[in-house]
Amino acid sequence: MDDKDKSQRPDEGEKASPCGDLADPALHKALKKGNRKVITDLYVHENVENEPVEFAFTVFVRLNAKKKTLKNVSFQHSVFDACYFNNCVFDTCDFTGCRFIGCNMHQSAFSGCKFEYAVFERCQIDDDILEREAPRQENLKLRFARSLRMNFQQIGDAKAVNRAISHELEATSSYLKKSWASSETYYRNKYPGWKKLPQFIKWLEFRTLDAIWGNGENTLKLLRSIFAIHVIIALFDTYNYADPWDLKAYLQSFTASPGVFFGITDPHAYPVWFTSLIAATRLVGFAFLTAILVKRFGRR
Repeated sequence: MDDKDKSQRPDEGEKASPCGDLADPALHKALKKGNRKVITDLYVHENVENEPVEFAFTVFVRLNAKKKTLKNVSFQHSVFDACYFNNCVFDTCDFTGCRFIGCNMHQSAFSGCKFEYAVFERCQIDDDILEREAPRQENLKLRFARSLRMNFQQIGDAKAVNRAISHELEATSSYLKKSWASSETYYRNKYPGWKKLPQFIKWLEFRTLDAIWGNGENTLKLLRSIFAIHVIIALFDTYNYADPWDLKAYLQSFTASPGVFFGITDPHAYPVWFTSLIAATRLVGFAFLTAILVKRFGRR
């Protein structure tokens, strides 16, 4: 075999593709090149207004802007990678489906913007966006707050994390309630018939835990629950071992309730089920308190 024949023959380690060039997925007939543009290392040197198409479906890499106003600009389904916006104003801009990665939006303001399905990763952004620019729909508001909560955790902003969690819990509560009680078309189509029952159970569980300890975010609610337990102990003690018509008896029982709750004293021979219930409640209360403290200090 001459050298010409050898050059036309594939190497032994290579396998000839039966599809030829179609082996490259980018050249498959089912795939076509999209309309997404890539813009790298540019800066905005003037204000931008009324651009419904030009800036949409774009990958902005290291885009810079300082003290500029962008009004009524559509950035739909764009990607902002390592961009820097200093003291900029975004007025009625559309950020639907956008992804912000490692961006610095120091002191930039957003007014009337759309952030449906937007995702934030390692971005420096003011936490007031949670209240001013959150979507109205509960499910979208929940995802928006969750994305910002994870973003603030990545940059170590503990105060903003707590604020984002509060908005996330509020949106979760509203969403779970509407999922079984609302007659809106979205919820009626997504949770028809018997599917409302699991949502009702989830809402009931959520509300119960929220009342007991604020779903792990409210120390005052946990203290309120412990206070309620002391009141129950006092009522049980007075009703069974004192005069229920004597107000002083209730006060004395309530004064002695901390000792009963912490297992220090037993003023009376309480039933085993009652002392066991108090012990279990005490352990759960300490576990809840420890979890809150760990979460609070763990974010700093």
